[in-house]
Amino acid sequence: MKIKRIVSNIHTTEIAEARRFYQDILGLDSLMDHGWIATYGSDEQMSVQISFASEGGSGTVTPDLSIEVDDVNEAYERMNDAGFNIEYGPADEPWGVRRFYVRDPFGKLVNILSHQ
Repeated sequence: MKIKRIVSNIHTTEIAEARRFYQDILGLDSLMDHGWIATYGSDEQMSVQISFASEGGSGTVTPDLSIEVDDVNEAYERMNDAGFNIEYGPADEPWGVRRFYVRDPFGKLVNILSHQ
């Protein structure tokens, strides 16, 4: 057996709020929208990963979701300009990433990062 995809599901009654955060600001494409579920993603080839952690590193809490971007500074500016709550960073971490934590509209802590 080969795993083909892992999908994160976030429960909410405010499906439309996902569009602003994940599509409008982060730039993900709308892949599916049935009204009761909306899926955002990218056509780029991505590796399949699932992580388990006792902390988020550098003494931070464990984020709910990590999203790697090509320009973390631009992502930070977009999130900050849109008024989303930045909870950590941006920071250059000793393991070679630059990142920040932001709360999405559903209260999930999102680690947005790029490798240096």
